[in-house]
Amino acid sequence: MTPKPEYCQTMIDVREGVDRLDRELVRLLVIRQGYMHAAARIKQDRDAVYDAERIEDVVTKVVAEANKQGLSADIAEPVWRKMIERCIAHEFNVWDETHAKKKAG
Repeated sequence: MTPKPEYCQTMIDVREGVDRLDRELVRLLVIRQGYMHAAARIKQDRDAVYDAERIEDVVTKVVAEANKQGLSADIAEPVWRKMIERCIAHEFNVWDETHAKKKAG
């Protein structure tokens, strides 16, 4: 069992903890990606994929939650902005594929 950060005694403990969390983050990001696929399927207009107002809403909520839970906003905000940027790019690709199939079918 990997110790909590405050109980780590060695860099092996730290690295095992980070690796375990990275696997969990990937699992959660797969779920988030699934929502991007759902959004691409549901949105009828490609222009709806990029929504600046929604981006700012998400970032505001994330920074507030980060502050509540003790995550530095200097980590949370740029990480989420980059993740959102990449998710939007992915959603555009999925939207194009999904709607091309609808037109062809």
